[in-house]
Amino acid sequence: MRVNINLASQPYQDVRRFVRRWGTLVLAFAVVSCGLAWYAVHSWHKSRNINREISEVQSQIEVLETERKQAEELLAKPENKEVSEDSQFLNRLIARKAFSWTRVFMELEQIMPPGLHVVSILPQLTPDNQLGLRLTVAGTSRDRALDLVRALEKSPVFVQPALRSELMLAPQTGSTDTVQFEISAVYVPKPISASTAKPESKDEKGASAESKAKPEEARR
Repeated sequence: MRVNINLASQPYQDVRRFVRRWGTLVLAFAVVSCGLAWYAVHSWHKSRNINREISEVQSQIEVLETERKQAEELLAKPENKEVSEDSQFLNRLIARKAFSWTRVFMELEQIMPPGLHVVSILPQLTPDNQLGLRLTVAGTSRDRALDLVRALEKSPVFVQPALRSELMLAPQTGSTDTVQFEISAVYVPKPISASTAKPESKDEKGASAESKAKPEEARR
């Protein structure tokens, strides 16, 4: 039997192997730590920019809110009563001009859940001069109405939708509706792009060309 006896005053240690093993772990830990530190600094810098932008927007909102209150106080004075009434009348005219029954029905048709249909639509001007809608819909399930409210929340043209009332309907001949709902929302119509503008017809083109030609013939 062979016995290995170490007679050295200091036992032998494989320092190179130890450094290679633990050095790799320390290096990996250092790289991860640097990455986390960079991410933390980057996130802090980004959040600081976002907070600054939010503060600027809030300051602008406060300024606009102050101007709005001053304008309302000015219009509330007795000597400006006639101007206030004219302003409200013009706002109603503008809101009516912006309202299009065809566009509203087309937009509702895209988001209307199955088993639900529109009974009536009542456009009205809100106290803050926005175009509000009162939708009366009927169907066979309350869940369908909730689906419609959620779809209105996702739509860019219907703002602040809310389920206002619910009415159970008595069975009627020829109708499967069992419940009726009233939903309110603010309508913000999309701007009409130039591509959707009505193209000029051939007759209109011919008329415009003829009207241009008549002055030239007169000059001759």
